[in-house]
Amino acid sequence: MKKALALFAVLCLFSGSAAAGFDGYVEVTNDTGYDIYYLYVSHAKSKSWEEDVLDEDILPDGHTVRVNLRGAKSSIFDIRAQDEDGDTYTVWEIDVARDDVVFTLDDMD
Repeated sequence: MKKALALFAVLCLFSGSAAAGFDGYVEVTNDTGYDIYYLYVSHAKSKSWEEDVLDEDILPDGHTVRVNLRGAKSSIFDIRAQDEDGDTYTVWEIDVARDDVVFTLDDMD
């Protein structure tokens, strides 16, 4: 009986942490040569982009912004930036638990 209760407690512990999802952040650096006006971070399985995380701010060339992510299903995200000319830069299925993002002209869509 004690073994069964101990196993149940361990399973509850792991299932609770899995249900909580991913809490973390990703740092996004703009190295495009242009100011970024819009930045979208969406779960990789999402069918649409989330709201602009910069809100009314911009991400100037050469600067970095930290985007906090809470309660996501996993740490795999798609990230899109849009510059002052309307050009977009996208990285797909990046594991933000392991990698940050540096947008360059090579990432232009």
